[in-house]
Amino acid sequence: MPADLFTVQASTRALLTDLGLSPGDVLRRAGLAQDLFARTPVQLTAEEYFSLWRAVEAEADDPELPLTVARVLSPEVFDPLLFAALCSPDLRAAARRIAAYKKLIGPMAVQVTEASGRLTLVLAWPPSVTPPPLLAVTELVFWVVLARVATRAQVSPLRITTPEPPPDARPYLDFLGAAVERGPQQSITFSSYDADRPFLTADPRMWDFFEPELRRRMSELESGATATERVRAALLELLPAGSAAMEAVARSLTVSTRTLQRQLKGEGTTFQTVLNDTRETLARHYLAHSQLTVREISFLLGYEDPNSFYRAFHTWTGLTPAQLG
Repeated sequence: MPADLFTVQASTRALLTDLGLSPGDVLRRAGLAQDLFARTPVQLTAEEYFSLWRAVEAEADDPELPLTVARVLSPEVFDPLLFAALCSPDLRAAARRIAAYKKLIGPMAVQVTEASGRLTLVLAWPPSVTPPPLLAVTELVFWVVLARVATRAQVSPLRITTPEPPPDARPYLDFLGAAVERGPQQSITFSSYDADRPFLTADPRMWDFFEPELRRRMSELESGATATERVRAALLELLPAGSAAMEAVARSLTVSTRTLQRQLKGEGTTFQTVLNDTRETLARHYLAHSQLTVREISFLLGYEDPNSFYRAFHTWTGLTPAQLG
């Protein structure tokens, strides 16, 4: 499968029906083929994927759509990857499994970090397109649903952030047990206690059954990707955590730095060039399509000091961030 296509869950049609929406009306509004859900597999570009979700938002006309999705979501409409996550021993393991294979089911990466007794999940999207705000919140709410379904406990996150919080925060606070706050990135944080709660759905044998197929699908996805594309994808996951080192990228791609350098050289580029291009693309995107401050943008690009971002941006564009923004 080409690297720029993503497989939409076959159960999406059932989910739309559960939401009281007409799949045909949603596809028509999104400008997608009416027979889309009859195909196997359903594959969309990132822009088509986001168009589908913008159409869902428009057809639903529901400012609390993420919570509505959460209430109707059930394992019966889970993709094999998400169902396999239920087989994990706990939320920490489920998060790492989904992070490893998330690109199989949508144009988004998940970065998992642990610090100060907390488990934090950060979402990263393709830099060339902007996800619908309610889709981003839905992705965050999903983690709470997963934890509650698997543990049969009323798990609540410690913190949820997104650049565009819902206008009315009260329903989200009531459902999640935590407010959805404005922040430079889409993230959700759980306590280590909740991250370690045993999944009552844990089943190592089922995971052993699912994993080979997930590895095969992942291999097919990445077989058409160039080293440059894979480095760029890795950077999208690593930069928000402040990691821009070649060693970190090579480690995430399971290759040595020497091999990575050789592959990039064979494509007529270098790691530093890909890093600079990725940062510039992200910077232009954030300045044009978000209300993030320059300090917040510099953080998301992996700079410890905003002044370093200012200098780099001027080198790339001959302008200051304020002039472009």
